[in-house]
Parts: sequence; C-alpha cells; structure tokens
Amino acid sequence: QVQLVESGGGLVQPGGSLRLSCAASGFTSDYRAIGWFRQAPGKEREGVSCMDNSDGFTYYSDSVKGRFTISRDNANHTVYLQLNSLKPEDTAVYYCAAEGPCPGPAILFASWGQGTQVTVSS
Repeated sequence: QVQLVESGGGLVQPGGSLRLSCAASGFTSDYRAIGWFRQAPGKEREGVSCMDNSDGFTYYSDSVKGRFTISRDNANHTVYLQLNSLKPEDTAVYYCAAEGPCPGPAILFASWGQGTQVTVSS
C-alpha cells in the first residue's frame, strides 16, 4: 500500500521560505512521478509542481515558477518542495500525490498524503 507523508508546513511571513517534504513508501516499483498540489479554502485543488522520475522532467505552475523548486532524494524516497519568496496567496494546504502523470490534474493521481498547512501572513 502506497503511503505519502508530508511535513514542513507552518506559519511564515511574506517573503519567507519553507521546505516541504514528502516521504514515500509502499511502492512495488519506482514511482514515475510525484506531484505537489495545494488547496486554499473555497478553491479547487491546483497543481503546483511535479517531477517525472523517468527523465527528470519538472513542471511548475505559472503562479510559482521562479519561486518554488522541486527535488528528490531517491535514497530516502523523499521529494521536496522548496518554497521561496512566499506570498499571502500561497496560503493553502499542500499535498503530495503519486501514481499519476506529470503534469496532470489531481483526479489522475491515485495516491495522496494527508496534507500540510502553509500560512503566509504578517
């Protein structure tokens, strides 16, 4: 059974940084892609970034391009999302997801973590 566990969220001031982690386990084969999504209150879940393990392709949404960076540590089965220059509009619950295409909509991802809250406020 695939398990994804996010960590690293918190409260940060505008312009600050956070690093989110997604620890993956239970895969019977190398997972092809990990995606990061976020959902703010009253809004739909949106794709933020993803990485395809087969060729290293990375994707970023326009709203985070240049500020967020996705990376992975294969030895520890962990994927990271570095969040820099945070803005109040980045406030959301951030989820990692697997077993889906990169890029791709949330509905195509089969496995999800529980989410970690990121709040950007002064």
